[in-house]
Amino acid sequence: MIKNQRQYGVTKTQASKLAEALTREPRPSAASKVHPLLRKAQTDALRSQLADLQTEIKQYEALRSGKRTKLAVDSIDDLPRALIQGRIASGLTQKELAERLGLKEQQIQRYEATNYAAASLARVCEVAKSLGLKVKAEASVAS
Repeated sequence: MIKNQRQYGVTKTQASKLAEALTREPRPSAASKVHPLLRKAQTDALRSQLADLQTEIKQYEALRSGKRTKLAVDSIDDLPRALIQGRIASGLTQKELAERLGLKEQQIQRYEATNYAAASLARVCEVAKSLGLKVKAEASVAS
């Protein structure tokens, strides 16, 4: 998942390089040394990586554009992703969120890099509130 503008730029660059690599023809001398099945496997792997990057780019762009206002949270494990997506959809940078919370930007970067693993429940609730996220949940005891 792309979490900030820097990662977005890096991902776009990587996608461009992969797309370019897929359009380039291998040199005849190099092509003859590689078994056709191996070449096909390499090409398929590049296409798969490119598709994954393009999906991430589209998801980030959809969040940034404000087109996505509902974020799926099927379990408590999904909450950190929803917090990050909520920040992006709100048009806030990590720095701006940090300022709202009275924290340093690096703290938000650490929270997001670890999917809020080190954040207390109180902090997670504070982040959700500052983003204006409304979370509806249902809890049930497993039988």
